[in-house]
Amino acid sequence: MRKTGFILLALPVAILAYQQTKALSATQIATNEDHARMMKVLGIEKLRRGANGSDTKADNYANYDESKANPYPNLPDPLTMKNRKKVTSAAMWKQRRVELFEEFDREVYGRAPKVTPKVTWEVTSTTNEMVGEFPVIQKRLIGHVDNSSYPAVTVDIQLLLATPANAKGKVPVMMEFGNANPAPPGAGKGKAPNPNAPPSWQQQVLAKGWGYALITPGSIQADNGAGLTAGIIGLVNKGQPRKPDDWGALRAWAWGASRALDYFETDKAVDAKQVGIEGHSRYGKATMVTMAYDERFAIAYVSSSGAGGVKLHRRAWGELVENVAAPSEYHWMAGNYMKYAGPLGWDDMTVDSHELVALGAPRPVFIGGGATEGDGWVDAKGMFLAAEGAGPVYKLLRKKDMGVHEFPPIETALIDGDVAFRQHSGGHTPAPNWPTFITFASRYFKTK
Repeated sequence: MRKTGFILLALPVAILAYQQTKALSATQIATNEDHARMMKVLGIEKLRRGANGSDTKADNYANYDESKANPYPNLPDPLTMKNRKKVTSAAMWKQRRVELFEEFDREVYGRAPKVTPKVTWEVTSTTNEMVGEFPVIQKRLIGHVDNSSYPAVTVDIQLLLATPANAKGKVPVMMEFGNANPAPPGAGKGKAPNPNAPPSWQQQVLAKGWGYALITPGSIQADNGAGLTAGIIGLVNKGQPRKPDDWGALRAWAWGASRALDYFETDKAVDAKQVGIEGHSRYGKATMVTMAYDERFAIAYVSSSGAGGVKLHRRAWGELVENVAAPSEYHWMAGNYMKYAGPLGWDDMTVDSHELVALGAPRPVFIGGGATEGDGWVDAKGMFLAAEGAGPVYKLLRKKDMGVHEFPPIETALIDGDVAFRQHSGGHTPAPNWPTFITFASRYFKTK
């Protein structure tokens, strides 16, 4: 009878487990399997839980109390070499950059391959369009990545480029990590666009005489762990799983943005020396990575990037290292990053995000985020502190830091220096900061 009772008791549990498994998508199952595989490779038995950003009654609800937010106030010094020598010149900074890139490559974002497949750009259409009141020449492009080394994986990068139709010469371009195939205004909604709506960011840059571009991150690398054996990462790895220091999605997206810049260097409508990069949320993370790793980008607008982006890893506010190391986000980073969510701690990291910002120097970087109510998850102050921490590098390179060391009141635009910051009063959106960014960028972008 005991045996029978055990079977009857276990059967509902088994059915429940089966139903839960069936409820997971194939993508989620493959992601969980790859996440578990990487933990095994790293010898990690358990990761610490991340913060809960939605349930205020949860015992792990995200912290939004500043008195508890800074358990590790001492940040690594970007201007101290590994041999403890102080960096005192631009020449020494070049050496220090090499050290920092090695740490970020190995422990945070992963190593991009030294050789990647060639990308051949095809202009699939060229049309005359109206964007608000502005006539533009719009090109849709596909970047065909050479997959002759592994034909099982195909990568076609989607890119849209729009430049003013009345331009007298090459123009600056702002490129966004976004959707290169947006639906026409009002499509699918049964109503026309609101004529009283504020101008889009595209209209705002066109008003300055600049162009804009959109690149689709998912066409470069999928935004999930299941996709790590496909996309550019899977193509280079010939469909095999990653090693702990292989690149993650953030570096893959940055690689794709660099390939778009390769194309811009061949397009007579674009001033390729005046191309900026912008992204929001996870694509804000990718934006700062792009700016750090490709010195050809002239300026960056990093919006609400949060943990794994510009927010300090050592901050206990909102999104945490543990969240980024979880199955939903780990694919953005190198596998080694997971170590800092167990068994290592945040303070064991040899680098932090202020040094990622510093790797963008001396080029201008604008960092933005929203109010705590609506965008607290990304930790605006943690991003401000990273901008402040990069200041000494900008000053060493004879550029201006923010000039402020205290977190400013909301809506304060700190744009007098070459590293800039503003927290807007809106939610999780880049829109309120676009006008301030354009004012900032106007000091650097010049049109004929």
